[in-house]
Amino acid sequence: MDRVLYVAMSGARQTMQAQAANAHNLANASTTGFREDLLAFSAQELSGPGHSSRVYSRLDGAGVNLAPGAQMQTGRPLDVAVAGSGWIAVQAPDGGEGYTRAGDLQITAAGMLVTGAGHPVLGETGAPIMMPPAEQVDIASDGTISIRPLGQTPEALAVVDRIRLVDPDAASLSKGTDGLMRSETGAAALPDAAVRLNVGVLEGSNVNTVDAMVNMISLSRQFEMQVKMMQTADENDRASAQMMQIG
Repeated sequence: MDRVLYVAMSGARQTMQAQAANAHNLANASTTGFREDLLAFSAQELSGPGHSSRVYSRLDGAGVNLAPGAQMQTGRPLDVAVAGSGWIAVQAPDGGEGYTRAGDLQITAAGMLVTGAGHPVLGETGAPIMMPPAEQVDIASDGTISIRPLGQTPEALAVVDRIRLVDPDAASLSKGTDGLMRSETGAAALPDAAVRLNVGVLEGSNVNTVDAMVNMISLSRQFEMQVKMMQTADENDRASAQMMQIG
């Protein structure tokens, strides 16, 4: 009985973790630049005296789906989307460098250029970009930011900074709890001149809502099956105990 209960219990536990990750993906299906979380599980034998009769589910690790999301035209001058591979470098909450595909840029009251999530966008030198008061802001495909200062003619454009665009090896990146990608080595990625931006465009989430809904139903049925196995094991144990009392 304990063998059946052990297998069902470990399977149910990992199914709950998978369901939580799937629900998180589904909740962010409309989040700009969101990257789908992936979980990998495997069967692990429990070694010990006698036969290896107990097998439990093991979480091998969490991954990220780096496939690009759909790009949507907005026409907003501060909306940008990375064309092809690459990332926008931002300052993470811990002060380190993080990477995102969310290009819904905004200018705070203090003049700092940030993403929609509030992460400061980094410039060429690695410092957050500060925007002076301007009547017009233009972002070029290479990330160069130009402005028309207050009271100046349209011809009087001034370059403020250039968005730090990087393209590190995908295998060296991991996703943090804040949704930002980071280098596993902790080193900042070098700017890549080949990375380009589409202006007036936003990249959506790469979560497939239909697949996520089907996966949610499948995981729910798996969990119910595992709970049923635990109930059956308990019923068998009670029946065995009654038989022993009769004897």
